[in-house]
Amino acid sequence: MPIEAALDAAREAGMDLVEVSPNQDVPACKIVDYGKMRYEAQKKKAAAKKKQKTQELKEIKFRPNIDTHDYEVKAKKIAQFFEQGDKVKITLRFRGREMAHQHLGMEVLNRVKEQFDEQMKVELEPKLEGRQMTMVMSPR
Repeated sequence: MPIEAALDAAREAGMDLVEVSPNQDVPACKIVDYGKMRYEAQKKKAAAKKKQKTQELKEIKFRPNIDTHDYEVKAKKIAQFFEQGDKVKITLRFRGREMAHQHLGMEVLNRVKEQFDEQMKVELEPKLEGRQMTMVMSPR
């Protein structure tokens, strides 16, 4: 159909002539309400964005000489973060003379790593930055 005839048919219907596939040898066009088509495409895009889950980075702070109950409470919170699909940054802060016992801090981080081995993977291995040791874990 010639372009002029297609444009006339679209005007008679009170709609627009929209090119559907411009990269073909013979371009294909449709007679549709362009405003309505754009609105539906925008709505579809918003619905897809709404279903998307963004992964947040949550932080839990430990100390090298943490007691068992305090550790369990924080471990429970880490498990909740993994269920929500978030990454967890574990920060272990050393104060004063605790810097002389960095092996205790490493033991705490290894304990966390072993406890959540099935649920998560270590994204950033434990490393010392100044007076704090950090490790980042993300869900599998």
